[in-house]
Amino acid sequence: MRQGTKGFAGTGDTGTGQGGPAAGADGGARTGAGRVREPAQSGTRGREGDAVPGRNDAVRGEHTHSEPAAVLPRPRTPVQRSSVRGQVLAALRTALVTGDLRPGVVYSAPVLAERFGVSATPVREAMQQLALEGAVEVVPNRGFRVVERGDRELAELAEVRALIEVPMVLRLARTVPAERWAELRPLAEATIRAASSGCRATYAESDRAFHRAVLALAGNEQLVRIAEDLHRRAQWPLVGAAPGPLGRVGLVADAHQHTALLDALIAGAQDAVRSLLEEHFTGAV
Repeated sequence: MRQGTKGFAGTGDTGTGQGGPAAGADGGARTGAGRVREPAQSGTRGREGDAVPGRNDAVRGEHTHSEPAAVLPRPRTPVQRSSVRGQVLAALRTALVTGDLRPGVVYSAPVLAERFGVSATPVREAMQQLALEGAVEVVPNRGFRVVERGDRELAELAEVRALIEVPMVLRLARTVPAERWAELRPLAEATIRAASSGCRATYAESDRAFHRAVLALAGNEQLVRIAEDLHRRAQWPLVGAAPGPLGRVGLVADAHQHTALLDALIAGAQDAVRSLLEEHFTGAV
């Protein structure tokens, strides 16, 4: 039931193999075996996928003569192409959760780019973002190594998440009316369906969506952003971990805690809310 990056578990340090990751869910097109289709550009392509004006520009109405030197001011930020980088980043994040990007293995941007069917630049940029998030580390002249994580790091992340989220949810439990909590029921039920599928990547997305919606009731965007980053990092698998039947049972149990928490919040049962939150973060999947 894995999605997104089938074929990442290749051979050798560069992670070569058959197939490749599918494009992310942010609007990108897919072609063939998980290849990301870059947006069409007029003319020919130059270095790293940039567009170079071609002979047919005039036919398309893209004249480059007899126009004022500066009709419009230059934009303050560069005009970007459709987010190929965003698609690649989403697919790589999925591959981290599913374990298709294996801890300790070095992956090169050109090899991954070939699988996506794009230039190396968006892959390299996506990997650099993952390096900032702590998912991978740069290996000079080779590529990016997926960070190996152990039980201690996972426990530390769960502790930090609890320090942030538990007090905030307890505060919200005293101020948010029951009907607002009831509005989150579809998100909680979606986590149960995702957990039942056994796909860790699908569950990871729905799990983050539920927690994000709960914290958003506080109206603090910085809090939501920090909690989201910690939550995403906590979802990367441990060294040697592999999803299986026991993993599915754990996901389903974790998901049912969401609906139980909502029931307690709607009922205004403060003690039950506190107990469920502590249990949820202690056994975070």
